[in-house]
Amino acid sequence: MTALAISAGSGRARALFPGVLACAVVAAAASFLAEHYGAPVMLFALLLGMAMNFLSGEGSACTPGIEFTARTLLRLGVALLGLRITVGQIAALGWEPVAIIVISVVLTIAVSMAAARAMGFNTLFGLLSGGATAICGASAALALAAALPAHPLKERATLFTVVGVSALSTLAMIFYPMLAQAIGLDARAAGVFLGATIHDVAQVVGAGYSMSKDTGDVATFVKLMRVAMLVPAVVFAVLITRTHKGESEGPRPPLLPGFAVGFAVLVAINSSGWLPKPLTQAGSEFSRWCLVAAIAAIGMKTQLKDLAAVGIKPVLLMIGETLFLVALAIALLHWLG
Repeated sequence: MTALAISAGSGRARALFPGVLACAVVAAAASFLAEHYGAPVMLFALLLGMAMNFLSGEGSACTPGIEFTARTLLRLGVALLGLRITVGQIAALGWEPVAIIVISVVLTIAVSMAAARAMGFNTLFGLLSGGATAICGASAALALAAALPAHPLKERATLFTVVGVSALSTLAMIFYPMLAQAIGLDARAAGVFLGATIHDVAQVVGAGYSMSKDTGDVATFVKLMRVAMLVPAVVFAVLITRTHKGESEGPRPPLLPGFAVGFAVLVAINSSGWLPKPLTQAGSEFSRWCLVAAIAAIGMKTQLKDLAAVGIKPVLLMIGETLFLVALAIALLHWLG
């Protein structure tokens, strides 16, 4: 029995290897380009993956590994995001930033879902794009997509959302520090504003430290608090899909997906201080690699014409979500800051 299991495992590994290797190569190329040109690594991974779309064709040796990367490695990468934050970091912010984050996430997702419905989209697309905008950009889009049931348009919606939040996050990194200065925010308030509104972690870090070290520190902690909102957002996504079977296809997902449990467990373990810092840093870096490779795999499974077919309305929806989040964060800073 053991020999049979080993043989089956070896055969499975051989079947997956070509596709996983292709995704890893694209992820490495995307990371290289991002480091040298300062653009979001997720965007490069998407574009390079789409250029390698021929690898995922029917009968291709790479197809099983690409599917594995887009699904299993995606969930592993999301779970390992828990190594980035601790409960102590969240508590150190004080109640005001925490309140701003919770209110912003809840209202942005709610408004996005309502707007998506009003514009004729599936409500779940509003949940996907609103969650990506409100929480942590591409990582949140991937986490929420992993929690949603199978649907013919899910991968295209996920890909479009990642492209949108990556582009908007880059623009935000450039313009939001100027906006924070224009409205007279001090270092701490500017950090809260940047951390609460910019989509991706890397862009938050870039924008925050471009202003000052204190602003960068606060912005990073606030952003990590938004990352912690992944768990309740994923649970909410599952509850929504379980009660809207008419809008979804495939079996209902479990109430608490395994990757969400893993995320919460790793946050708790990381908060205990038991893990050495090199281990948490290595886990966080491996998480990034898994997510970049997963995005490359999703890109390989999608054709450019699929994105071109979405039209202007999804673009307007995501821009509207971003502007709503900015206005809400400024208002909450005025009332609670």
